[in-house]
Amino acid sequence: MSKKRVVVGLSGGVDSSVTALLLKEQGYDVVGLFMKNWEDDDTDEYCPAKQDLIDAAAVADKIGIELEAVNFSKEYKERVFQNFLEEYQAGRTPNPDIFCNSEIKFKAFLDHAMGLGADLIATGHYAQVREKNGLFQLLKAEDGSKDQSYFLYRLNQRQLSKTLFPLGGLLKREVREIAHREGLVTAGKKDSTGICFIGERPFREFLNRYLPREPGEMQTPEGKVVGEHEGLMYYTLGQRQGLKIGGSRESNGEPWFVAGKDMQRNVLVVVQGHDHPLLSNDGLVASQLHWIAGEAPETHWVYAAKTRYRQPDAPCEIDRLEENETEIRFGQPQWAITPGQSAVVYESQVCLGGGIITRAV
Repeated sequence: MSKKRVVVGLSGGVDSSVTALLLKEQGYDVVGLFMKNWEDDDTDEYCPAKQDLIDAAAVADKIGIELEAVNFSKEYKERVFQNFLEEYQAGRTPNPDIFCNSEIKFKAFLDHAMGLGADLIATGHYAQVREKNGLFQLLKAEDGSKDQSYFLYRLNQRQLSKTLFPLGGLLKREVREIAHREGLVTAGKKDSTGICFIGERPFREFLNRYLPREPGEMQTPEGKVVGEHEGLMYYTLGQRQGLKIGGSRESNGEPWFVAGKDMQRNVLVVVQGHDHPLLSNDGLVASQLHWIAGEAPETHWVYAAKTRYRQPDAPCEIDRLEENETEIRFGQPQWAITPGQSAVVYESQVCLGGGIITRAV
């Protein structure tokens, strides 16, 4: 019987390197696939794709697997980047990594891998998959500090049925130890941060190349002008840094936070104090729903949800569920619920799915 073929998304980072190594050790026929998803001004300074490809090739050579490079930049621009710009233009704060996973890494990449004769694909994500009663479930990783199930909630049954996450049961330090022990060039490589096409570059400067800058007033909820913003797209709810109104603090001396955007008047609403009531809400409405099992969970049942990646699970219930919209109510008020971000619902360790936040309620 021939070995199962697994195509691994080899990015040139330590996680995907160890993923490929572990699968090779487990007896799979492993092929590495390096994805290039961005071409506009692809400079070494901000998005080091050339160095990543060199590192991926060195890892493939070290562990004895083939490596193919494929360019998905056209698909990325159409399926991910266009949505990214539209969301910012509408005053929301999107999470393009989520759509990159569902549209590129587990759709374009999966289709390409199947064309190479793959039985399965694998990535270096920290998450787990299990089959239960004929359904595939997405589970949190063992390493809670690295769990990436939040970014994977839009995957469907077909995608999960074809996917392996070999790092799901490991701690990050164990992954680095394996890489060091095996002499992989990526062992000490720093984890990439942010979105590939932005990288470490100044965010405002990048966005300004694609969307027109429209400065306007910063106002308190009462309408008092306290500063000027550079364009509503540059700010997100709960933001404290970069407001440049610290000098105009009033008697209470508390810092300013972004509490809302008035798109019609081009006004950024700001408040003082982390605990200002406008920054907390008991619930949210989400649309563009996706449920991993293919059907929605029951309403009025205690679940947990995150409204942003680096956030503890918050107990909640699904209050109202329609075909394309749901209302989620939390047991405790949540801080700075942000339209455009994703609300992801869990039942214990199982990620059920979620949707894009439309508004706080």
